[in-house]
Amino acid sequence: MGEQLRNHYFLAVRIGLLLVLELYIVLSQSVLTGASFKVLLLLALFIGVVVGKELVERKNQTVFFVLAVVFFCVILSRLGSGFLLLGIFLCYEVLTWLRPNMFWYFVPMVIACIPGQMDLYLQVMLALMMSIIYLQHDFVVESYRQQMKEDIMVEQSLKHNIYHKEHEMQEEIRKNLLIAENQILEEREKLSQTLHDKLGHNINGSVYQLEAVKVLMEKEPEASKKMIQAVIDQLRTGMDEIRAILRKERPKKYKLAVLQIEKLCEDCRRKGVRAELITEGDFVKVPEKYLEIILDNAYEAVSNSMKYAKCTKIEIKIHVMNQMIRCSISDNGIGCGEIVDGMGISGMRRRVREVNGILDFETEAGFRINMLLPL
Repeated sequence: MGEQLRNHYFLAVRIGLLLVLELYIVLSQSVLTGASFKVLLLLALFIGVVVGKELVERKNQTVFFVLAVVFFCVILSRLGSGFLLLGIFLCYEVLTWLRPNMFWYFVPMVIACIPGQMDLYLQVMLALMMSIIYLQHDFVVESYRQQMKEDIMVEQSLKHNIYHKEHEMQEEIRKNLLIAENQILEEREKLSQTLHDKLGHNINGSVYQLEAVKVLMEKEPEASKKMIQAVIDQLRTGMDEIRAILRKERPKKYKLAVLQIEKLCEDCRRKGVRAELITEGDFVKVPEKYLEIILDNAYEAVSNSMKYAKCTKIEIKIHVMNQMIRCSISDNGIGCGEIVDGMGISGMRRRVREVNGILDFETEAGFRINMLLPL
């Protein structure tokens, strides 16, 4: 009901103004005589036409304005100039429909200066009041309404763009995750194939030689010793090849760490919480120990946020600087009035303390964990 009144308040103001004008004119002109039913009928028809035009489309309102002019002319010719104020009201109705330049809103004041049965000063004052009401609505209120509509459209457009960009970003993250997982699978397959190609024949040959040693051990001990030594050398060579392959094929630790955090964010998104990883700087120089600390603390912080924070967004930021690593994990949840060092937070403090780092918490807006790890 309140929303409808806000949307149609000016219609209510105009109807109220029209009723007050007609009631004042009727009471002041002493027309309630034998012809009073005709007066009331004409005035009722005039009100009906003025209100009825609001119920039709704008292109069909011309007919109602013509009818209103006809009824006003009949009222004026039958009942005299005492009803001149209704003509001024009708002029303002036409103006608010046409919305011309502001200058035209002062033209009906000329009509108000025509002497009639009503006091001229009062007639001019009522016309001035009507001009103020219509000017205020048509040039002040409507401009604010138009500005609000434009602001709402801009806001909706921005929300749509943000949603679209967020969707694109999530799709990009998913694609990157798939690419990373495919790379890992390809690396594993390559490693398996390399191990098979490099070591398969080596191990098979060693097995055959050991089988032969088992047969010749008693008959030809010297030859058996040489064969055993050859097997030892062959296996030692194989171990060196394994080490060389693993050194060559082993993925970088920092890539695995970033991939694990991305996987953690993806798990949060599947549960309905927007999660995002933001990284800056060169991760190559981050020690493995620091990567383990960041990973363990990130898992602990995200787990707590998902369990207790009632959040809709989690953000993990890692900034690698020249002499320090800054990492923050934040959510937009209910926050925490008092921090209690349970096993989770105690473990986070211990891990950061082991590398002489700094750990602190912010609880004013949601919950944020800040870590500073010196390089």
